Amino acid sequence: MATEPLLLFIAAGLLLNLTPGPDVLYIVANALRSGARAGMVAACGITAGCFVHIFAAALGVSALLAASGTAFTLLKWVGAAYLVYVGLRMLLAPAPAAISSGAAGAGTESAAALKGIFLRGFWTNALNPKVVLFFLAFVPQFIAPGTPHKPLAFLLLGLLFNFNGLWVNLGWALAAAWLGRHAGRVARALHWLERGAGLLFVGFGARLALSDAPAA
Repeated sequence: MATEPLLLFIAAGLLLNLTPGPDVLYIVANALRSGARAGMVAACGITAGCFVHIFAAALGVSALLAASGTAFTLLKWVGAAYLVYVGLRMLLAPAPAAISSGAAGAGTESAAALKGIFLRGFWTNALNPKVVLFFLAFVPQFIAPGTPHKPLAFLLLGLLFNFNGLWVNLGWALAAAWLGRHAGRVARALHWLERGAGLLFVGFGARLALSDAPAA
């Protein structure tokens, strides 16, 4: 790929990753609740889930989802149910002691808790069929028609997109953790922010469940 379209691809990818969505909300909620380490683990889980879509798209599984209404609907309902599940966990989580005492972001999560954060981030992304269809719509625009080995080009661009997205997500985690540590006056309100994120996750799940399959 020439330098100009490659730079355009990188810039577009960074802007897309900066846009708040379910992934960013998940990262920010964990960073505010439990500190930078939890937020960074959440970011790594989101990134790992994105690898599923990159390899699926490169192998043609995305085309199958786009063409098969049944396959799309099945994955859509599984993904919607999981988004609602994650949202309800956020809504029902008790206020942690760190936030109650005004010292948000203590970073005391156990290894088992961090593993759970990672896995929930992974499945939040991996079970969302909209992400895999996004790769089908976005990445091919930057591959010239005459490019040999298009699957390889698609894979490399997808990996570049995910690599850049990881740093953006880590930035979200660090920024949210910093806010949690320094916003003493609004520390108690951070718990309600997590509740708001939970409601949004439930909303994302409902919207995904009600979405239509793409036209074949």
